[in-house]
Amino acid sequence: MLLVEDDEELRFALRAALRGAGFAVDAVGDVPQADEALAVNAYDCAVFDRTLPAGDALRYVGRRRAAGWTLPVLFLTARDTVADRVAGFEHGGDDYLVKPFAVPELVARVRRLCRRGDAGRPPVPVLRFADVELDTARRTVHRGGVLLSLTAKEFAVLEWLLGRGEAVTTRTELIEHCWDEMAEPRSNVLDVVIAQVRRKLGPPQIIMTVRGAGYRLTEPGA
Repeated sequence: MLLVEDDEELRFALRAALRGAGFAVDAVGDVPQADEALAVNAYDCAVFDRTLPAGDALRYVGRRRAAGWTLPVLFLTARDTVADRVAGFEHGGDDYLVKPFAVPELVARVRRLCRRGDAGRPPVPVLRFADVELDTARRTVHRGGVLLSLTAKEFAVLEWLLGRGEAVTTRTELIEHCWDEMAEPRSNVLDVVIAQVRRKLGPPQIIMTVRGAGYRLTEPGA
């Protein structure tokens, strides 16, 4: 997801909170930076502070909507009148949250919007492969009927792999969809998470390494 907030302290705090909730977050401070990020990355949703150095984000979102932009947008602002809220929706906002706000509420609203704009993947509430079942709505994973305890990042990686099935998923693809743009695909962070997921899934292993390519799922015994 993309966060556009010009208050540096608030931007860092929100980015940390959203990452802690399992989101891959790119955070920028103004519209030109948002333009650059949107040009090179696919996001599931965006959160815009309304009052930015380049002007009211309403006009920016409105122009993009007129050009056919469909990314779900939440406006985050101190402007709390009925007219402000109406203007937010009229300019293409999908949600509107007034400052001050509770972080858990922001996380819940972002999660809902991200499910709506899921980077082109069809919404599948439950993903299954072999005896593994991942419920995207309840955020639960079972193997052979046994509930597993996964961290938010482990859940995100397994969700992406299950969505791809037996197709090969590259390391870069996993990094791009499960981490933010500041992550380094060559680092061992992905290897660590994959190892943790394999350990928690237990034998027989279904996540196979494709040397020089990435990972894919394989039916046990195949």
